[in-house]
Amino acid sequence: MEPFSKVTSKITPFDKANVDTDQIIPKQFLKLITKSGFGKFLFYDWRFDQNGNPKNDFVLNNPVYQNSQILVTNENFGCGSSREHAVWALKDFGFRVIIAPSFADIFFSNCFKNGVLPIILDVTQVEKLLKVQDSVELDLNSQKITFGNESITFEIDSHRKTRLLEGLDGPPNFFGSFLLASPLIKYLS
Repeated sequence: MEPFSKVTSKITPFDKANVDTDQIIPKQFLKLITKSGFGKFLFYDWRFDQNGNPKNDFVLNNPVYQNSQILVTNENFGCGSSREHAVWALKDFGFRVIIAPSFADIFFSNCFKNGVLPIILDVTQVEKLLKVQDSVELDLNSQKITFGNESITFEIDSHRKTRLLEGLDGPPNFFGSFLLASPLIKYLS
């Protein structure tokens, strides 16, 4: 997993609440066997019409937000089934950060496991970010989002922060660390 430190990007304003994983990545696209390739199916039923043509009124189809790495949305994002594919689709599309007032628990954990930073902010801060039109800088080290002359700080578990900063995925390797510290290993090397 790529280490995470700073992201400078326009915000994609996605002002929807209770967005479930079935909408993030519909079930008919779960047949891929790798973590990549899901981005083109992100929010498929909202992004495309029944003929597969992009809907002009959907925010992700707006060229202004092309290459945006920050999605700002509303409460209970990632609810529904626990499919990890939802995070894979968001990351494959290019999102490295998702900001919302709340997330479904499993989705929140899946973000960290896949190098996507989920940030919980209160509703008034989310509403402010939904209106920002210029690029923002998000710094994980200082836990700060800066836009214009303003900034918003955010909280993150220190262990999860370290894992993102160092680009570590999967569970911590306590057993491997234990072995490397073992006197037997030191004796053998």
